[in-house]
Amino acid sequence: MDSSIGSTIFSPSQLELHGQRDYGFPFVDSSFLQKQTNIPAEFTWPKGDLVNSNGELSEPLVDLEGFFRGDELATQQAARIIKTACLSHGFFQVINHGVDSRLITAAHDHVDKFFKLPVSQKLKARKLPGKMWGYSGAHAERFASKLPWKETLSFGYDEKSLDPIVVNFFKSTIGNDFEQTGLIYQKYCEAMKGISLAIMELLAISLGIDRLHYRKFFEDGCSIMRCNYYPPCKEPGLALGTGPHCDPTSLTILHQDQVGGLEVFTNNRWKTVRPRHDALVINIGETFMALSNGKYKSCLHRAVVNRYKERKSLAFFLCPQGDKIVRPPPDLPCSQGNRMYPDFTWSELLEFTQKHYRADTATLENFTKWLKSSKPS
Repeated sequence: MDSSIGSTIFSPSQLELHGQRDYGFPFVDSSFLQKQTNIPAEFTWPKGDLVNSNGELSEPLVDLEGFFRGDELATQQAARIIKTACLSHGFFQVINHGVDSRLITAAHDHVDKFFKLPVSQKLKARKLPGKMWGYSGAHAERFASKLPWKETLSFGYDEKSLDPIVVNFFKSTIGNDFEQTGLIYQKYCEAMKGISLAIMELLAISLGIDRLHYRKFFEDGCSIMRCNYYPPCKEPGLALGTGPHCDPTSLTILHQDQVGGLEVFTNNRWKTVRPRHDALVINIGETFMALSNGKYKSCLHRAVVNRYKERKSLAFFLCPQGDKIVRPPPDLPCSQGNRMYPDFTWSELLEFTQKHYRADTATLENFTKWLKSSKPS
């Protein structure tokens, strides 16, 4: 997830420079990106962000079969592995997660179905300034520099909704022809929410608190689903698919295709995360870091681009209900000293990262300062 301080969007003259028709807001789609023989300045990143990766991340593999079977020994073992990962870089992969591989394949297939549409069709679902949901080409409706070499489609998932919220999003924005796409992603989000709550239970066990504490906290949340499409890039040494950032949300569940591209910054080096078709990549975000009183760390990560191949990924971001107070369990802070972060709501952090700040390693620190300055004493 990306946001920025002081970013400006393209002006009409800049849009004309890039040969884009003016749809009332700037856009950059994959057909435009793939026509570029040289990387436009707006898509180049600082050298410090482009340092090559150095080896593969040794993130642990967590087998969830025993947890779902109710095997207490296997559950404790899974919690121990997760704790080790979260004390260092906050990334791990899970297998035997119970999500049908055919559903995952279908979800990837429908990424193609949407992003291969003519731009006029994709723009029916365009993300408007200040809104969370919709189609975005390189986030050009928000930023003027360090643009990511990708297109995204984001939408919300709310388990409490009486209507199929994801299906309705696709039908209302793109049309009835995409009802099946909506059904696929509705099922995918339901599966990801189930995995998220299971991970939350294991995180609670790993921290030595009531095992249902976090599960209950997130049960009624409204989460975010994002489909990412990264077209080939002729100069991958200058551009990034997603720049270095930490997720402001609570938990991310990612399934990447076999092209790969996810990299994690740990021990002052970028490390690649090898794709596994049978696994889901998990990482904790800033909100959960606050819920653990800073014990578990949210980690800097990025996505690189490929010179020859397109890449796809599916990201599910677990979020609490917007007005819930984010604070650690009462028995956790006393074992670690003082509170590291003040009480806040997810909606406040979301506003900060969407309107005021581009997420990085200091998001929570700067959010805390912003929160104190924006609220009366």
